[in-house]
Amino acid sequence: MSAPPAARTAPKRRVSHVRAKTRRGVATTNKRMTPDEMRRKGIWAVRVYGRSGPLPRLIDDRGRPTRFALTAADWGEPIPKTVAAARRIAAKGHRLLTAYKRRMARRKR
Repeated sequence: MSAPPAARTAPKRRVSHVRAKTRRGVATTNKRMTPDEMRRKGIWAVRVYGRSGPLPRLIDDRGRPTRFALTAADWGEPIPKTVAAARRIAAKGHRLLTAYKRRMARRKR
């Protein structure tokens, strides 16, 4: 049985991150993003903050950001405190996906 995540050492956490085949969020500026990074960040933003219906809470009872809101920091976005701020991140995701599709269409010509 493995130790809980808090009990693992830093090298072990790094290995488990690699083993899971997950990649870190894209935190570069829009102009420096590769098409793959545009696609990944756009999909994340639309999936997380662009869902239809109400969003999960962004601030807890003590006024601190929830884990849902803190995911934005991993992707280089400001931590949203309001639903409008979260929807702005989703709109940016739509723009990134549009730019990605436009760039890929240019490549195929």
